[in-house]
Amino acid sequence: MEFDIILSLVFFAFCAGAIDAAVGGGGLIQIPALMGALPHYPTATVFGTNKLASICGTASAAFSYLKQVKIEWKLLAVIGITAFISSFGGAACVSLIPQEILRPFVLFMLIVIAIYTFFKKQFGQVHFQQEVTHKMLLIAGIGGLLIGFYDGIFGPGTGSFFIFYFIRYLKVDFLHASALSKIGNFMTNFAALSFFIPTGHVLFQLGLMMAVANICGSLVGVKMALKYGSGFIRILFLILVSILICRLGYQMFMA
Repeated sequence: MEFDIILSLVFFAFCAGAIDAAVGGGGLIQIPALMGALPHYPTATVFGTNKLASICGTASAAFSYLKQVKIEWKLLAVIGITAFISSFGGAACVSLIPQEILRPFVLFMLIVIAIYTFFKKQFGQVHFQQEVTHKMLLIAGIGGLLIGFYDGIFGPGTGSFFIFYFIRYLKVDFLHASALSKIGNFMTNFAALSFFIPTGHVLFQLGLMMAVANICGSLVGVKMALKYGSGFIRILFLILVSILICRLGYQMFMA
C-alpha cells in the first residue's frame, strides 16, 4: 500500500478517535476512509480493520474517563456483559435481517432523538447521584442488550443511542453517559472482532497503525470533553446525530 494512503488513513483514524471519545460516531469518519482506500477488499475486511483500530481508541477513552468520572462498577459490568453477548448475536444474524429494513427505523429514531435533545435544553446537563438498585441494573442491562444487538447487526449511531439511553433512563449527564457508552462500545467492538479475526477479515499491520492514531485522538477527545463538560458534548452530540440523519437519508434516497 502506498505511503500517502497509509498517512491519510492514520490522519482519519486520529480524527475519528477524537470525535468518538467525546460523543461517539468515529466510524462516520473511519469507515468511509477505509472503503475509499481499500476498494478491492471485502466489506467484512474493511469493518474488521476498522474495529481493530476503534477498539484500541475506545479502550483508551474508557480508561481515561474512568480515572476522572466516578461510575459504579456494577453498572459497568452489566452494560459490558450484555452489550458483548447481544452484539455477537447481532453479528451472527446479519444475513437474516436486510439493512434496507433497519435503515428507515434507525433514521426515524435519530430524528426523534435530535428533536428531543434540541428542545429539551436541560437534557443531559445535570447528573443525579443515585444508589445503584436492581431496577437501575435491569434498565442498564436492557439498554446493553438492545443497543449491543443493533451494533452487531447494523451499527451506525451506536454511540449516540448509548448516550441518549443512559441520559434518558439512568438520569446521568452527557459526561457520565459518554463514559458509560465507551464501555458498551468497547464490548461491542470486542464481540465483533471475535467474529472477524477467526475468519481472517482483519488487516493487522494497517489496523495497528490506525489504532495508535486512534488512541492519540481519543486522548485529545477525552481531554476536551472533561475540560468543557456536558454543554460542549451536547453540541457535538447534536451535530453528530444531524450528520447521521443526513447520511442515512442520502443512502435511502440513492437506494
